[in-house]
Amino acid sequence: MADGEASAIEIDCTIEAGDWPVEKALQPLAERAVAAAAARIQNSSAGSLSVLFTDDARMQALNAQFRGKDKPTNVLSFPALESAWPPGAPRHFGDIALGYETVSREAKEEDKLFEHHLTHLVVHGFLHLMGYDHETQEEAVEMEQLEREILESLAIGDPYA
Repeated sequence: MADGEASAIEIDCTIEAGDWPVEKALQPLAERAVAAAAARIQNSSAGSLSVLFTDDARMQALNAQFRGKDKPTNVLSFPALESAWPPGAPRHFGDIALGYETVSREAKEEDKLFEHHLTHLVVHGFLHLMGYDHETQEEAVEMEQLEREILESLAIGDPYA
């Protein structure tokens, strides 16, 4: 494996609710976003993750349950505990959930292509699974710069511009 080349990360996409494009369109989008992010952060671990495409009602319930915030949000990440998989087994990185109405509304309000905004949020969610955060100014600067570089590698403009 070449230095910085990411191993295969299997992605299980599930459309639960919302007016999402068909899985045939979402699966490759998620795969490209995760592969680009894994390559940029030089993650060479093989493994898996799940992506749930749902609606704002479900996102509000998840946000309330796990973050104590009773409102919908665009993306939530649930990193898996390292102790959750047996030694030698492929790693499960965790789960990402995305809410259709919020993602769609944000794309329109920010005048972005829906696919570009969704790709950004998948990258953002994956970086959270890999331990990146934006709780402090320093963390936010680092994470946003990584997102810019990853999206640029996918020919997507700066999401923060």
